[in-house]
Amino acid sequence: MNASDVMTRNVVTVSPDTTVPELVQVLLSRNISGAPVVDAAGMLVGIVTEGDLVRRAELGTEKKRGGWLSFFTGTATMAQEYIRSHATKVSDIMSPGVVAVGRDAPLAEIADLMETRHVRRVPVVDGGHVVGIVSRANLLRAWASLPTEASVATADDASIRTALLDELARQNWTRRPENSVVVSEGVVHLWGLAATEEEKRALELAAERTPGVHAVRNHIVVLESEPYPLLLGA
Repeated sequence: MNASDVMTRNVVTVSPDTTVPELVQVLLSRNISGAPVVDAAGMLVGIVTEGDLVRRAELGTEKKRGGWLSFFTGTATMAQEYIRSHATKVSDIMSPGVVAVGRDAPLAEIADLMETRHVRRVPVVDGGHVVGIVSRANLLRAWASLPTEASVATADDASIRTALLDELARQNWTRRPENSVVVSEGVVHLWGLAATEEEKRALELAAERTPGVHAVRNHIVVLESEPYPLLLGA
């Protein structure tokens, strides 16, 4: 799926000249936590969120530093903090470096942006104009809308084993030898060693998600918890 498949199309936007009190009313009345900022030509110039309203003089939540902290904090930083806590317009509190994608951006790319840029929503643009927005909630709704299996898939043991080995071969966190995977009557038995508990659990999860599997028996020994001493050179 792409951005256009899950995005919210009727996007609530504000302008750089929107006042902070007006912004608060927009967020509360529309039950949203952020909005793209567009200029008079409708071009995306920033984004503003409820997080930009946390440090406010009206609430007494602006940053306060003692003498030593103030001494080691640059004047530019303190001036910027003053602007954000006392600003009257969106232009002074918005984030201008907007992370945006096109209509055809795959959901994996959007998820990567959310994770690496620490953002909760990504505007979708076409020619610089906002045509939608994808939030974390949109991704969850897309996942919840996926079709569910009506019944447990059936597959013979050989097909299950092949499918599982193919899945593991695509992963770079494990190098599972073929003789460590045994399938008998739909039950997967995992054998051998794993470097960590996380690798052991990941292997088990991969087996559980393989179509046709009825149960998983995990016999893997984790090296980091191996009770026997390892001989030098072994």
